[in-house]
Amino acid sequence: MKKYLRALIISVLLLNLSCASKFTTTELQNHFSKDQINDLQKITEFFKSQICANKSSDFETCFTEMLPALLEYGWQSILDNVDFDKQKELYNSISKSTFEEIWEFGKETYPDTGLELRSLGSKYKGKYQNFLAELGKNNKELKEYADRVIGTGDFESSLILQSRIYEYPTDFDLSNVNIQLLIAIHYLTQNDQQKRTEKWESE
Repeated sequence: MKKYLRALIISVLLLNLSCASKFTTTELQNHFSKDQINDLQKITEFFKSQICANKSSDFETCFTEMLPALLEYGWQSILDNVDFDKQKELYNSISKSTFEEIWEFGKETYPDTGLELRSLGSKYKGKYQNFLAELGKNNKELKEYADRVIGTGDFESSLILQSRIYEYPTDFDLSNVNIQLLIAIHYLTQNDQQKRTEKWESE
């Protein structure tokens, strides 16, 4: 009985350890601290929880089911599914250092009205941009994506990413943690850009 109990405890511990260490890759470890990787996992899990009708589904299944709507309607399905108030709660649940390695705020100007709003963009030379650049070293499609993000400082809002995922599924392996994170950050940024209404104030 004692041997059985001991084996059971060891099995549970090993299972917990494997689950805890599942969200990590060499590329993530090359650019982020352990605490930051935990924050990146929160970001990915939040996005998954928002897009999954079946909460027990894995990321690959959820996103594959959403992809046709993304191809047909652009990011409208993201706007319909991702709760921005909860997204802001997510920001507060991760460290400031993690946020600032991914994003920074800029000014979005609307010439017709003169309105100036805060807009979320990619942190120039932040750890996340460096991470994307590394992903692109051996993947032409990821290199093109990384170059656009780094070159413009923005997560393009056209159909390019979802079209590329559809056309080149082997380059965008949805079971890969790196790709899941890229997708989560891309679409959460677009959701923020479309829904944030704070006026720009000079700092």
